[in-house]
Amino acid sequence: MKLSDHFSLAELTVTNHRTLDNTPDAAALANLKRLALFLEEVKDRLGGRAVMISSGYRSKAVNDAVGSKDTSQHRIGCAADFRVPGMTPRQVVEACIAAKLAYDQIILEFDSWTHISIPNTGAKPRGSKLIIDKTGFRPFK
Repeated sequence: MKLSDHFSLAELTVTNHRTLDNTPDAAALANLKRLALFLEEVKDRLGGRAVMISSGYRSKAVNDAVGSKDTSQHRIGCAADFRVPGMTPRQVVEACIAAKLAYDQIILEFDSWTHISIPNTGAKPRGSKLIIDKTGFRPFK
């Protein structure tokens, strides 16, 4: 099922934990559709480069398996982790910030990938910019 021009439901529900059910409910599916449209904006602002999703929606079972918190925006279909070939994760974060995208949160994670999220339905984007690495969370600078 295509959610937008370049993003599919399969891509936004991909998991290495294939034995676990990762089927989104109706609310998460609606959020995934909004997320896919937002990722189209990201792709556009990055010059049309490929946006390679490594994690999108996570069911409770998948989220638990990866050791994430229940409050993760991945649980409700509002977040994606991704890489962009030809750009470092720092360059991706800097480009998204410079483009003034309406993200809820953007995180440079372990200098290996970018996490980006949109607010849940009806909420305003916080515009939170963070770095997470082995020392913990801190503001992105």
